Amino acid sequence: MFNSLSDRLSATFKNLRGKGRLSEADIDGTAREIRRALLDADVAVPVVREFIAKVKARALGSEVAQALNPGQQVVKIVNEELVGILGGQTRELAFAKNPPTVIMLAGLQGAGKTTLAGKLAHHLKNQGHTPMLVACDLQRPNAVTQLQVGGKRAGVPVYAPHPGVSSEFESASGDPVKVATDGLAEARSKLHDVIIIDTAGRLGVDAELMRQAADIKAAVGAHETLFVIDAMIGQDAVTTAQAFNEGVNFTGVVLTKLDGDARGGAALSVASVTGKPVMYASTGEGLKDFEVFHPDRMARRILDMGDILSLVEQAEANWDRGEAEKMAQKFADQEDFTLDDFLGQMQQLKKMGSMKKLLGMMPGAQGMRQQLEQFDESSIGRVEAIIYSMTPYERNVPKVINGSRRARIAKGSGVHVSEVNQLLERFTQAQKMMKKMAGGGGMPQMPGGGGMPGMGGMPGMGAGGGASKKRKPQPKPKKKSGNPAKAAQEAREAELKRTQGAAKRMDGSSFGAGTKDLKPEDLNLPKGFEKYLR
Repeated sequence: MFNSLSDRLSATFKNLRGKGRLSEADIDGTAREIRRALLDADVAVPVVREFIAKVKARALGSEVAQALNPGQQVVKIVNEELVGILGGQTRELAFAKNPPTVIMLAGLQGAGKTTLAGKLAHHLKNQGHTPMLVACDLQRPNAVTQLQVGGKRAGVPVYAPHPGVSSEFESASGDPVKVATDGLAEARSKLHDVIIIDTAGRLGVDAELMRQAADIKAAVGAHETLFVIDAMIGQDAVTTAQAFNEGVNFTGVVLTKLDGDARGGAALSVASVTGKPVMYASTGEGLKDFEVFHPDRMARRILDMGDILSLVEQAEANWDRGEAEKMAQKFADQEDFTLDDFLGQMQQLKKMGSMKKLLGMMPGAQGMRQQLEQFDESSIGRVEAIIYSMTPYERNVPKVINGSRRARIAKGSGVHVSEVNQLLERFTQAQKMMKKMAGGGGMPQMPGGGGMPGMGGMPGMGAGGGASKKRKPQPKPKKKSGNPAKAAQEAREAELKRTQGAAKRMDGSSFGAGTKDLKPEDLNLPKGFEKYLR
């Protein structure tokens, strides 16, 4: 969503690189470009005005003037101010002391409240809670059915005593306030510690919508009221957020459709305008496409600094510890890395979600966006099919896979022989790397002789871990002379040199002892230690 904004900001900061001192004109020009980038991203004008004023005031102060690298200091200032307009600190749900905790979802129709209810329930269930969904949207066609499907996918119960309407030509007949109060009583009796109430929305803000949402909130005493907003609606996000804040006084914001290709101004405007924190973000249609909103991490993503913490958390949540320990043991025992191991690693990565999304969290991802967009997510499935088409023996001993076997594997997996060849080449490279790492040699050299990017010269990386050391040229052995007398003389000199070297090693001079006899009294040894020298 923030690709365009990230590109504009990155291009702006490039102009500051290498400058030892920034003039007032440099800072004005940078502020002007940032302002244009934010306005083009549909960020609200009051938010942009306040943001630029803060950045300029700090950039013209002593912290930039006295910095060794003023350009990086300006980037640091922009990052900190971005964190501020995104909400400052991460805010999670505040659970009630006496359960159940009541969470009410409010927002316009089409913002994604019903889908989000299932995602939030799944998220809370994974944290050890026992949530229950309550269907209070009785006016949108099939909203109750959609919530029931979402609840089934998340593995949580849904309280839905009224079926709602099935078409736009029916008029709503149920009482959403009564459904909400009955749902709260049901949650208490069944010992659910959280209930999530899905309320109705409208195509636009109106008095009836606000009155219904306010009545439900008052009836159940909601502990958290989350305003669900479509991150793609642009400048209208501010007006809508202000109206809901006045109508129901929500406690937090949830941004949906952050995986869209809109300009993302809502994410940068709502928290600043309403003073209420963005708590969660929905990034897709799947149950797992849901994350806690961290303002500092989002700011780093916008500035193309990467989001390594989220990447690590995702890996910890999805990586199979047993599989990791098994692989670590194989490393310790220096066993061969097989195609079964290769398949297991690929499947572990697949569990973590979209590879494009994971790679997009890496620092500098904006610079390789074209490659990311061309990345084929289905290639992992084809790799699985190719390996599953091999016999167990072929997976353990890939060297036996000759031309006829490759043709059979390609036919069995429904791919071309060239794809089988490419997979085996990649596997061979991975096997060599694993073998070198298991042997304590560090990461192998990259093609072209260089080490791993950014790893050159790091201690502990082994021989292949950095730039290759230049070896001293070894002196070429002298050719034997054709003259028998001269050859005999050379042989005698070589033998004499070898004998002297052996004598030197024997007399201890290699350790600095010299050739003279050692006297115990000269060594200042502890009393009684002389007997060990006899």
